[in-house]
Amino acid sequence: MTATDLVGARHAVVVGGGIAGVTAALQLADAGVGVTLLESRPRLGGLAFSFRRGELTVDNGQHVYLRCCTAYRWFLDRIDGAHLAPVQNRLDVPVLDVAAKGGPRLGRLRRSALPVPLHLGASLARYPHLSLAERAGVGRAALALGRLDPADPALDGIDFASWLGRHGQSPRAVAALWDLVGVATLNARAPQASMGLAAMVFKTGLLSEPGAADIGWARVPLGELHDTLARKALDSAGVRTEPSTRVREISRSADGRWQVVVDGEELHADAVVLAVAQREAHALLPDGALEDPDRLLDIGTAPILNVHVLYDRKVLRRPFFAALGTHVQWVFDRTAASGAKEGQYLAVSQSAAQDEIDEPVSVLRKRYLPELERLLPAARGAGVRDFFVTRERTATFAPSPGVGRLRPVARTRAHGLYLAGAWTATGWPATMEGAVRSGFSAAGAALSALGRRHEHPLEEAA
Repeated sequence: MTATDLVGARHAVVVGGGIAGVTAALQLADAGVGVTLLESRPRLGGLAFSFRRGELTVDNGQHVYLRCCTAYRWFLDRIDGAHLAPVQNRLDVPVLDVAAKGGPRLGRLRRSALPVPLHLGASLARYPHLSLAERAGVGRAALALGRLDPADPALDGIDFASWLGRHGQSPRAVAALWDLVGVATLNARAPQASMGLAAMVFKTGLLSEPGAADIGWARVPLGELHDTLARKALDSAGVRTEPSTRVREISRSADGRWQVVVDGEELHADAVVLAVAQREAHALLPDGALEDPDRLLDIGTAPILNVHVLYDRKVLRRPFFAALGTHVQWVFDRTAASGAKEGQYLAVSQSAAQDEIDEPVSVLRKRYLPELERLLPAARGAGVRDFFVTRERTATFAPSPGVGRLRPVARTRAHGLYLAGAWTATGWPATMEGAVRSGFSAAGAALSALGRRHEHPLEEAA
């Protein structure tokens, strides 16, 4: 790549080709700004990507979203991928408890078409994994949660488990319902989760509108969405995309514009969006850009482990299920999406996996194959054609109590420099939704400073 100096038209450089960076680049380009997108990896998509393993196209981890994720749904529409990641017609989550008295027991979390909060009433009343008293207690806690303001700073300072305990939730209720949802969405168990983020997840997902929690997921490899289709959308928008390009330094040039140093060469721009992980952002921020840049280093990270099993025959008839009474959290059938020609390929998604993230594959195999046989009788005696593990040690920011005060807004103290990423102050936990929202915020701030008219996509949808 040669040095570029685009002095005439307004130009922006976006550093980072994950979902946040792609969103910011598309928003800026759609508003008529020239954009160069720089990504250190040879692909786009950040931590939502795919790779090849033999005959399989494997996602590094199972990613889902909810109907209430309006920003990510905009993203799918913008890259022409919504039809490849549809949402359930109605929330329906099979929950299998293998430790139940009398043997494994299946329950379901379903919604009806009734208004909130009645939409979950019938399902909760029949939920077999809680006692009658526990179900009633869950209902009372949900009503109390619905009265909270997730943006209240006081909530950020306490943990979810303490709040649940004060509202009469038994350890069983926490495990069978609150953590069942919370671990998957927050990547933390209740004692390690900020009450503010937990309130945001449950109030938005379960108590905002009847269909808010309907689940969507990609029926194709994530790379087809976040790399192939995203690249096509960027090309069509006129974005210059440079993969395998590492940014070395960001600084002001003598004329007051920004210069981005790439392998000794320089790109010049009127605005820069830094859409990378918090530690990488800290390393690239010029002096004075944030009042206390070391706060970024105080934002912890949390791992996610995915266990992948290719069986020689079909062992699961549902697209996915959640589990109780076992190490296993969520299991998804990825056979069709992976291109597997024989047998069945299952992905086991394990969030908040601090205790297992560094375990050898041999140990995980001895642990998870018997557990899958407990959950799936058809797996007993089935041949295992392949077993492997993917690990994201820094999959998300840790949603710990107090993290809210550490998350920066998009606009920095340096005019023309903006931050994006799910770890910024979106109000959401570390999700694809939060990543897109951060891209909106960064691009919106940049366009305002550049004097370009900008309408927020979610406001247009409303």
